[in-house]
Amino acid sequence: MNKKIVSLALALVFALTTASMGFAAKVKCTVDSVEGDKVTMTCEKADKMKAGDKIKVSTAKKKGAIEGC
Repeated sequence: MNKKIVSLALALVFALTTASMGFAAKVKCTVDSVEGDKVTMTCEKADKMKAGDKIKVSTAKKKGAIEGC
């Protein structure tokens, strides 16, 4: 019985942790300029951000040509 309760609790914690990661806001931006270590961007949903927010920025993946034999 105790193993079932522990298993259920761990599964619940895992599900809640995974669900909370999915709520992060996704904002699409276009880089306007780069000056040293400062980047100016224009974003579609900029009202979701405020000064001082820490964000993660990744570069767009370029799809290269697939070469055959």
